[in-house]
Amino acid sequence: MNKTAIALALSLSLLGCQKSEEAPTFTASKSDSIEASASLSKEQPLIQLTKEVIDSQVELVNAKASFTSRGMKVTLLAKDNPNSGVNIKPSEPWDLSEFDDFNLAMDIENPGPHSVQLFLNITDIDGATYTRSVAVPVGEKATYYAKMRGHDLATPDGDVNQELNFLSGLRSNPETWESGDVQFISMWGKKNLNLKGITEISLSVQSALFDKHIELSNIRLRPNPEMNTDFLTKIVDKYGQNATVEFPGKIHSQEELIQARETEAKQLDNKLMPDRSRFGGYKKGPKLAATGYFRTEKIDGKWAMVDPEGYLYFATGLDIIRLSNTSTMTGYGFDDGLVDLGGDGVTPEDSKGLNRVNDEAIPSRHIVSDVRANMFNWLPSYDEPLGKWFGYRGSAHSGPVKKGETFSFYASNLERKYGEQDPLEAWEQVTLKRMKNWGFSSLGNWTDPRFYQNNEVPYFANGWIIGDFKTVSSGNDFWSPLPDVFDPEFARRADVTASNVAEQVKNSPWCVGVFIDNEKSFGRSESNEARYGIVINTLTRDGKDVPTKAAFTGLMKKKYGSISALNAAWGTKIASWGAFNAGIDSSIRNEVQLADYSEMLFHYGEKYFSVVNAALDKHMPNHMYLGARFPSWGKPMEIVEAAAKHVDVMSYNVYKEGIHPKSWEFLQDIDMPSIIGEFHMGARDNGLFHPGLIQAATQEDRAQMYIDYMHSVIDNPYFVGAHWFQYMDSPITGRAYDGENYNVGFVNVADTPYAPMIKAAKEVNSKMYPRRFK
Repeated sequence: MNKTAIALALSLSLLGCQKSEEAPTFTASKSDSIEASASLSKEQPLIQLTKEVIDSQVELVNAKASFTSRGMKVTLLAKDNPNSGVNIKPSEPWDLSEFDDFNLAMDIENPGPHSVQLFLNITDIDGATYTRSVAVPVGEKATYYAKMRGHDLATPDGDVNQELNFLSGLRSNPETWESGDVQFISMWGKKNLNLKGITEISLSVQSALFDKHIELSNIRLRPNPEMNTDFLTKIVDKYGQNATVEFPGKIHSQEELIQARETEAKQLDNKLMPDRSRFGGYKKGPKLAATGYFRTEKIDGKWAMVDPEGYLYFATGLDIIRLSNTSTMTGYGFDDGLVDLGGDGVTPEDSKGLNRVNDEAIPSRHIVSDVRANMFNWLPSYDEPLGKWFGYRGSAHSGPVKKGETFSFYASNLERKYGEQDPLEAWEQVTLKRMKNWGFSSLGNWTDPRFYQNNEVPYFANGWIIGDFKTVSSGNDFWSPLPDVFDPEFARRADVTASNVAEQVKNSPWCVGVFIDNEKSFGRSESNEARYGIVINTLTRDGKDVPTKAAFTGLMKKKYGSISALNAAWGTKIASWGAFNAGIDSSIRNEVQLADYSEMLFHYGEKYFSVVNAALDKHMPNHMYLGARFPSWGKPMEIVEAAAKHVDVMSYNVYKEGIHPKSWEFLQDIDMPSIIGEFHMGARDNGLFHPGLIQAATQEDRAQMYIDYMHSVIDNPYFVGAHWFQYMDSPITGRAYDGENYNVGFVNVADTPYAPMIKAAKEVNSKMYPRRFK
């Protein structure tokens, strides 16, 4: 065993990871086979930012730089460019493989006027990249560092999704040593890079709304300090908060929870903002045709929704107003043979609520991961009142624990705060009062159906198409494989889903519309292979078993007639249409073939959206179909154009600092009303270990970034709303499904609102209609 593998094994031993029938087995990643022959004894420069080096080894991307005595001053021209940054490319790759426990550090100063979220990409000779990020506040110079090898740099075994999580199951761990320096937060990519050759280090900003400024200096390698082997031990108190630090608003007692409840109750008057109609529309605006349900209309060159009474309507609100995503893996499991969770066939496990394990399985409870179990200072027993907030996950998207017990500290705090009698009913009423007081015009996606008949605040319904239909692959199926949309079973399951949602909604005029599915892996933008992955992978399969492949064969046969004509166009030597249907080498050879792949991708997308639309038209003819919420990383134009033919409102999840005009120019061509299904910002000043995908410097900065984002949406003529993800913070130890442990809530785990966010929401929501419609 080499030194790095020994170090990894030692760190696992120190973490106390217990191996059992339920526990994952961890092994060193491929790059850990590199021999590490020495420790870094002291700091040493990695690169001197002299004028000569800057001129020869620094690439500016939509940025300006000037040489200073300390390094370089950079203006990132983000206002006019979706991406801008600094790429440092050594003339020869840096070979750092001799060092076994070290970090990369740099000094950064932000002269202002805005905080700067920097994405740090480090790339190795194998082409692998590890992405991290940090928010640099306006102010004096500080040291920022990224671990290169050692300490907690390891991920569970498994597919690429595991690279999102550390061995702990968290997206970001607590610090492994104390210092006044700031660690770059782990985002995605390969944590253990091939240190025999680092080819590039880049610092960039993405979709920022303003030009950003930094001064960069003293890029160096440093030995890691001694590891705090207890960095994951007893880190969570009985309220689900960080047990190791103090922060504003931290709860220490039941009395503080009650006081917070009473103080807030005095502020919640249960009234809508003065300019609102009954359904949250713009009462001071024009009165349009009223249909009794929500619809869309283009007014003076701007798309708008129209509420059931005919008033202009712009949707703002919060996602995840439910308990399903508030639970975290505890590190305990049960005898699989005793677990019986049932299911309705239309609801994914992640949307089922806490899903407590059946009573027969409870006596078999046992530890499956000491790492997870040791994180908590307190968990209740099953037979005490707060034990009702235990749950169970039969599968997880990523992390070391594949299934097992969960617990919701947020739900237990609701009982502590609102009483044992009916804490969820009290929470529901407080939530509705909050939405009115904060000025939100709707409840966002993944709202608990218990709110569907509230008749006070409009809501967005949702459904998932799940079942035993066949699947295809894009080659990068992030959340799950894609449905084979030409399989008749897919249409049958879509009908079942639409029927189920219709039963929950009960034709309520308060339902704005319906989202079906979420962030499907329709294709990525990195390359033609990623964009047309559905086509490329499906063409290799046999149409006898894969209906989508048979549909592609039929489409090409109709276009070309003879196989020889296709061969001439594609530069291939396929023997017959039968051979084509049986599976071919689908490598991209020329532009004609690429155009056909585009046509097939559109064909797939149109089938998907037409099937879902038909099901909703049948069961919910009065409600709008809002699409499948394209992630910004997965919206090939063929699929977008296919959706536009069948949905009422396009939907996108956009985790950026705002809607950058250049990135969204295509909306002019689509000319459809559009809605943001998800966005967020988070900070690191409230005890959580990960701020989220978009990072702010403080809670106050987070609030200002929220305002800026919302203004970019309100000012865009194609958008008709935006929903923040999500109502409450993620659990500090990661949500059970995928380990997200983000500061993304409008309320924290103790159900206490973040005052700066509430103030910002009131400012945006009170002015959005005059700003939008003038």
